[in-house]
Amino acid sequence: MQQGHDPIIERAAVSIRNLSKTFPLRDGGTLQVLRDITFDIHPGEFVSIVGASGCGKTTLLRILSGLERTGAGLIEIARPPDSPAGRPSTATVFQGDALLPWRTVIRNIEFGLERDRAVSRTERRRRAESLCKMVGLQRFERSYPYEISGGMQQRVNIARALAVEPIVLLMDEPFAALDAQTREVMQQELLKIWERDRRTVVFVTHQMDEAVYLSDRVVVLRSRPGRIGRILDVPFARPRPLDIKRSSEFAALVAEVWSEIQSDVLGSAI
Repeated sequence: MQQGHDPIIERAAVSIRNLSKTFPLRDGGTLQVLRDITFDIHPGEFVSIVGASGCGKTTLLRILSGLERTGAGLIEIARPPDSPAGRPSTATVFQGDALLPWRTVIRNIEFGLERDRAVSRTERRRRAESLCKMVGLQRFERSYPYEISGGMQQRVNIARALAVEPIVLLMDEPFAALDAQTREVMQQELLKIWERDRRTVVFVTHQMDEAVYLSDRVVVLRSRPGRIGRILDVPFARPRPLDIKRSSEFAALVAEVWSEIQSDVLGSAI
């Protein structure tokens, strides 16, 4: 990551300045996926990124995670003053099943810690057991992934990401493969987990109601190339009961997000 001296960057947990990304095409041309993305994410903030398919949501997340190089611009993830040197900037929860099938639940959670020589075997197990309890899987510590449900598998994925104590948790449509009922349960569970330490979260989703329910702010990307369309504040107090989704205020905000995306989709189709 490049270093910056902008005072706004120093106050933010994540600061993105003039970020652009272009991919080469086989015919020798190029495809610009992101253009001039600029916004800040505050410490402990839960921010969702939404937009039409192909707007660059996942590319942006991959750049934040370090899995994709920045094309142009600046990304800064601020490290707290008391943060250990080995603490990772980010950890990612992916959409697909990323568990190791030959490992039990507890050993999957431990996996990311095994490369950190500063964490002893005893501390690794203590941390994994604590997270297993946090995500409600203490009775399934020695179960294998094929023995638990899809929702439970995603709890393991979340616990494994949290085990390395990242500064920022990145989530790429983590509930997309779940049925509607399990998805709502997992949204509630995620907020309960997040409320415990208010870790900074960047969450990518196609579901507008999910974005509004979970987030402090929703970033709407416009497509071709991806750029900031609008950033909406979510005014609802926390903790949020699930039945807030049935309120007229919630429905109005979801409709406002959808209107932003719809205008982009319809405009691109013309």
